[in-house]
Amino acid sequence: MCPRVCDGAPDGDPAPDVLARVRAIGPYFAVTCGPRPDAARFRPLTDLYADRDGALGAYVAEVGRRLGTGQRRVAASTLHIGTAARLWSVTLAVAALTGRAPGLAPDRVWWSTPESGPVDLWLPEVPALSAPAGGDLPGALHETVVVRHLQPLGDALRAHCGLSPHVLRGNAAAALIGALRVLTTHAPDAPCPPLPLVAGLLAREPLAGAGAFTPRPLTYRRRSCCLYYRVRGGGLCGECVLKPSGTPR
Repeated sequence: MCPRVCDGAPDGDPAPDVLARVRAIGPYFAVTCGPRPDAARFRPLTDLYADRDGALGAYVAEVGRRLGTGQRRVAASTLHIGTAARLWSVTLAVAALTGRAPGLAPDRVWWSTPESGPVDLWLPEVPALSAPAGGDLPGALHETVVVRHLQPLGDALRAHCGLSPHVLRGNAAAALIGALRVLTTHAPDAPCPPLPLVAGLLAREPLAGAGAFTPRPLTYRRRSCCLYYRVRGGGLCGECVLKPSGTPR
């Protein structure tokens, strides 16, 4: 059964206050809100998904340069899982702390390529926090992250770099698990526990069947590879299908 909006979650919690609490969890959860002096270096995520002015191709090339690889699919997969991790982290944390879904439409979330670390995210306007229709919080989170962001990004990466749907859905699920691990460690008393939310999300397509999930103790083994092992010195991720069975995460 998918969890509903949590009865104990605060109602009407101002979004800037929530985002400040989310930002404190870690770098993948950080997102700034409101005016900022360096706004000119940011572009809406819609530009990335549409490859407007070559934005997607340039970003893939930059990721490949940093990884030291000329393999576009490897760079594209790394870009994809990193972006998914950022979006899942922010969205899942807001839901866990408030029982609400944040309004993160792609044209309202702006991005910039950082000098190092995860992609910079900026919200020029304060997002709304809304109770999901019918109280289905996992459904609202799925709509926010998967439908509005990861599907158009995945479609663009398939068209431009030949990244397979199998890799894309594995990346999306693994990024969600990564956000869950950090939240359970750094926000263990969240009013709306993230574990049932994640279980509900993993039951929905395209995440369903992307890997084997055990809630307690928390384990996940994906059925695809993110291709990072092809980077010199990259190795295998903890959830990788290529790891022998029984290998500790």
